[in-house]
Amino acid sequence: MTAPHLTLLTGASRGMGLAMARQLLSSGHQLLCISRHVNRELADAAQHAGAPFTQWTQDLADTTGAAERLQAWLEAQRASGFASATLINNAGVLPRIGPLDDCPPDDLANALRVGLEAPMQLTAAFLRATGAWVAAGWRGPRKVLNISSGLGRHAMAAQAPYCAAKAGMDHFTRCCALDEAQRPHGAKLVSLAPGVIDTDMQSQLRAGDPAAFPDLQRFVELQRQGQLTSPEAAAARVLAWLDRPDFGTQPVADVRD
Repeated sequence: MTAPHLTLLTGASRGMGLAMARQLLSSGHQLLCISRHVNRELADAAQHAGAPFTQWTQDLADTTGAAERLQAWLEAQRASGFASATLINNAGVLPRIGPLDDCPPDDLANALRVGLEAPMQLTAAFLRATGAWVAAGWRGPRKVLNISSGLGRHAMAAQAPYCAAKAGMDHFTRCCALDEAQRPHGAKLVSLAPGVIDTDMQSQLRAGDPAAFPDLQRFVELQRQGQLTSPEAAAARVLAWLDRPDFGTQPVADVRD
């Protein structure tokens, strides 16, 4: 029997994360989903597909707790039972829309914890635990896919915390990719912008206060003109990128390139 591919996915209870989880449900994958809430429909779909599947309820704002939990879980696994190991950092938070000085301190801190610190902590835990597998002789491919945004590369008014978190995600991915390139059988990392997707985040942006959000009309027009990608289509494009033979060659990328 062929060993399954292990995938660890954050933010899997809704939006593109949920779409990715559904598309990964197969007997060839073992999926661990980490979100604030359990998705019962996803659990039912996994059972129907006969796919190895686990869901955790975990607040990623508790960055240290989440990382320690993930590392302990990985250390308890038998590496030879997996053909590969992949971490997808998909979770993110869109704080109050408006200038930085209007953002409540708790909202700002939470956005940076969930959007930047948690991916860094989880990536570090993943690299430590699977690095030990490699040191013990396991040779499966290891990948980290960070779901970034074009807003990490292009500034936008009223979204300083989100833009900063995604810019930080891009750059820490570049740094880790350099580190892993120096190691035998190092992991491959990519920070990928998935395009403009029809999710709850887009609804939040369209509901912004025009006085505080100069780009509001742009997002209204994207929906009106049918330029938003469905979560299912976006998930398929992201997962296809993950399967590219040259994954990791370009640490910061965009599915639209």
